[in-house]
Amino acid sequence: MDAPRFISTRDLGLAIRRGALALIALAGLIGASAASAQTAIVIGGALRMDNDAVWRRIVDEAGGPGVARFSVLATASVAPERSAQTIIDELVRHGAQAEHIPVAPRLEGADLQKNLADPELLAKVRASNAVFFSGGAQGFIVDTLLPQGQATPMLDAIWEVYRRGGVVAGTSAGAAIMSRVMFRDALDVMGVMRGQMRDGQEVDRGLGFIGDDLFVDQHFLKRGRIGRMLPLMLAKGYRLGLGVEENSAAVIRDQRVDIIGARGALLVDLRDARSDPALGVLNVRGARLSYLDSGDRHDLRSGVTEPAARKTAANPAVPVRASAQGQPMPTRGPVDTFQPDILGDNRIVQAMAELLSSPAAEVRAMAARVRPGATGERDRTGFVFRLYRGSDTQGWIDDGGDARDVTLLDVRLDVRPVRLPDPTAAAPSAMPGIVIPAAMR
Repeated sequence: MDAPRFISTRDLGLAIRRGALALIALAGLIGASAASAQTAIVIGGALRMDNDAVWRRIVDEAGGPGVARFSVLATASVAPERSAQTIIDELVRHGAQAEHIPVAPRLEGADLQKNLADPELLAKVRASNAVFFSGGAQGFIVDTLLPQGQATPMLDAIWEVYRRGGVVAGTSAGAAIMSRVMFRDALDVMGVMRGQMRDGQEVDRGLGFIGDDLFVDQHFLKRGRIGRMLPLMLAKGYRLGLGVEENSAAVIRDQRVDIIGARGALLVDLRDARSDPALGVLNVRGARLSYLDSGDRHDLRSGVTEPAARKTAANPAVPVRASAQGQPMPTRGPVDTFQPDILGDNRIVQAMAELLSSPAAEVRAMAARVRPGATGERDRTGFVFRLYRGSDTQGWIDDGGDARDVTLLDVRLDVRPVRLPDPTAAAPSAMPGIVIPAAMR
């Protein structure tokens, strides 16, 4: 008979630990089957704690109450523990399990490099069926998980969850990293429009969860970010862009986009657009804009939008600004309007709605802010936005309440640079007006 083999306390501890990690990983594989297939949830930032529609959908996409298990990364936050706990509390309140994964450059007392490869933390992530990124500074996320373009073991574990059919959700900075390219530090929208868009500074690589063909941006309508989305899409070769508004979300799965939350998202389509890069500043003709409201669904492959059921012709409670057959809007008279500050809060959607609901043949608006440049000289480049109809432009507008329940499809947009008057050249009363090129009239 062989002599009994004694196991040291250290060996026994290692065996138990390996067994626990294996069970955690197995639980993750089992739990993944309950989650929806590879879902990205892009939240436009400023997500309210009382927005049950969005929080509930996040949990449901990860398998629902009792099944959803989230790894929460507050990598972008300057106060990671507080940010992570706020998210965890809401996920738990809606029936999920959630745990903070401590990988954040601003997390006091944590060994960041050790945690990025820690076997126990990696096993916890793999055992999840969903990952949630907090808001903050998106540069922190990329620099931490993808330094110099090299994926860390932690990022590999997150991708493993996603590829096997899990959920990746992110708000604000956590939404910005969803594209293959992101805005890193571009707070000056007018600066981007005027050509200031440098790799590694205003723009950077993202983590690419939504693939190569769609660009997303956040805080979109509140901060007038149509002005920075268009130049980036033109420069980086994107045909489709989706700007998600605050306290709202886009659920992206299998090339379908569901809009949920308080407001909606702006879809930018450059399939027919033309631009002259030699100008060095934003210019475009024939861009298509569609405003997708909460409850609307869009198919990225076919380009077809399915408005929320409350907006269909079968529901007479909501006026329909297109025929029951979805025919184009009728041509209006030769009346146009002009709006100031197209980069103001929700102004782009207001201009689109005005085009479809008024007698205007077109709506024009201005983006014009004179600020000192790097050399001390003032950059007096402004931009005129011209919104007009195409043969397929249509929309649904609820005339009751605050008239914010709208869906607006395939509005055309031209943007042209103009020279602003010099405010120091004459007294305000004698200041010449803005000259709009004949092509924009």
